[in-house]
Amino acid sequence: MKRSMLRWVFGITAILFSSISLAAVNINKDPAATIAKELKGVGQAKAAAIVKERKIHGPYINGDDLAKRVKGIGKTTIANNKDKIVYK
Repeated sequence: MKRSMLRWVFGITAILFSSISLAAVNINKDPAATIAKELKGVGQAKAAAIVKERKIHGPYINGDDLAKRVKGIGKTTIANNKDKIVYK
């Protein structure tokens, strides 16, 4: 009984952590389609602008850098997605 309960708890924990990691968007590596799909307030055009700017001028350092470099991406958009965006 205890073993089956532990397996169940482990299984649920694994599912939760895998879904959390899938929701993260690496703004410096992910394609525009992923960025548009996962981030609130970022459509295909803004996602394409993020990728284009990244290709031309290199990776983003943080949210302020992203907001300065990409027109239409403001601090509100970054704040709404702060738990999803990864800059590494």
